[in-house]
Formats: sequence, structure tokens, C-alpha cells
Amino acid sequence: MTNEKQLKYDRAYLKMAFEWGKLSHCKRKQVGALIVKDRMIISDGFNGTPSGFDNCCEDEEGITKWEVLHAEANAILKVASSTQSAKGATLYITLSPCTQCSKLIHQAGIKRVVYSEAYKDPSGIIFLKKAGVTVNHLPNEE
Repeated sequence: MTNEKQLKYDRAYLKMAFEWGKLSHCKRKQVGALIVKDRMIISDGFNGTPSGFDNCCEDEEGITKWEVLHAEANAILKVASSTQSAKGATLYITLSPCTQCSKLIHQAGIKRVVYSEAYKDPSGIIFLKKAGVTVNHLPNEE
């Protein structure tokens, strides 16, 4: 695929990830993720509480509860419980991954990450690059 065509797909998948993030009940930050393999979306996720828990992501002080799952973790867990494999896939995420999620991304076999906004701590991105994962920052145009 040409660079221009890949960029067009990257932008489209990131837009979809932003839409998916709107499903999150989190007030501080809504994050969406898509896992794409062979130009097919094989999984999706957004940040939120685990199944069966109250959908409120923040405590009374507005601090994110420890049990909240990140969007990419939800997408990886979803694909893990299916017949699909994330090996060789691309992860599109609205916010760059934290260190914990970066380990999951690497272990899931995801080979490329495209993100729009940078997380406050770049350690996750540094780890992914060290692990041989291709990382692309594609700022939101809107």
C-alpha cells in the first residue's frame, strides 16, 4: 500500500476510534481503540469499568478509579476471547498507551500503533519502539 493510501486509512480508522471513545462513561478522558488486521476491524474498545461494575469511572474527587480498564486493554481482551489473533495487527488509539498497556500490546503481537494524542508519560511509546513495534503519531486534524 502506498504511503498516501496508508495515511488515508490511518486517518479514517483514528476517526472511528474517536467515535468509539464517545461510548465511554469517563468524564476526564474518553479514549477509543480499534485493532485492525488485513484492513478489517477485529476488535474495539473504550476506557471504562469492568463488566458488572458501576459505569462511573471517577471517584467523588474526580480521580479515575483504579479498576478502570484502558481502551487498548479492553480491545486486546476482547480479541483474546474471540477466534481472532492480534498478531501482526495495527492498533489505532486516540491516546498513546501507558506502560502497562504497552506491555499488553507487545505481548498480543501487535506490530503497529497509530495514536492521535500523546499521554503525559512517554514511557509506553519508548517501550514499544524498543520492542520493535512501529509507532506513528497522527495528530487529529479536527
